[in-house]
Amino acid sequence: MLFPDARRAVEAARGDLPVHHPDFDVVATRAADREAALAAPREEVAEVLDVDAGGVPCRLYRPAGAVPGVVVHLHGGGFVLNDVEVHDPLARRLANRAGLAVLSVDYRRPPEHRFPAAPDDVDAVLRWLDEAGAAHGLDGPAYAHGDSAGGNLALVAALRHPGRFRAVVLVYPFLDPEQGFASYRTAADGFDPAEAAWYWQQYAASSADLTHPDLAPLRSDRLGTLPPTLVVTAEHDPLRDEGEHLAGLLAEAGVEVTATRYLGQVHGFFRHHDAFTAAEPLTRQVAAYLRQHHP
Repeated sequence: MLFPDARRAVEAARGDLPVHHPDFDVVATRAADREAALAAPREEVAEVLDVDAGGVPCRLYRPAGAVPGVVVHLHGGGFVLNDVEVHDPLARRLANRAGLAVLSVDYRRPPEHRFPAAPDDVDAVLRWLDEAGAAHGLDGPAYAHGDSAGGNLALVAALRHPGRFRAVVLVYPFLDPEQGFASYRTAADGFDPAEAAWYWQQYAASSADLTHPDLAPLRSDRLGTLPPTLVVTAEHDPLRDEGEHLAGLLAEAGVEVTATRYLGQVHGFFRHHDAFTAAEPLTRQVAAYLRQHHP
């Protein structure tokens, strides 16, 4: 059953132009989303600084009394939409709740920059942290965090760099270009599987990319290299089953994995704390998990 706030969100979005419609304008949608984010309330954070991290624009959030370490945050948006400005309110809340610096990555997006541009940008940021992080007070333990498409990128970063992160947090990660799980047929409230397919089509540079483990990480043979991992899913989300399948694969591979399903919720609820009462409890769960794995 959809909870009332999720039901209201689904009803409010019913008239939106789908991303796969011929008249959908990626550039205009990005601009409108940024404008809406700039108008939204934002928590104060002790320090907010835009940085060039190895050629990749990022925004650094350092809360008062921060403990050593950094959360590398990869934003969702189907790889195509959103940016550090749209995710600024979420990044601020996460930094304040976790008491850790958060580095929000403005990775390149398709269709202008297709796979593997985004994961390569994350690699560049990690090299920058190794080489220059200490100069910014970021030489402590690192954590990978992402929602939706950002969850894909956070998982791929951890697989590309085994041992680099102390923990990984994946919120309703976007993992399966084949849409092979039952939730695409039984739980697609508010996120049309046709839209999900369109995002994959924008991201992949070729059909062969759709089976590459750096794009479709459920195919990776390195899942057992992951550090402790939190996987969060939403009950009414077509991505629910692929996230929970990942959690099962990690458990079987010997990874210390925790999996949580938020009942009554839809894809995307995490970012909208003003509309979903579950968003703040999830933010605190993520923050507590990160601090649990702080040395």
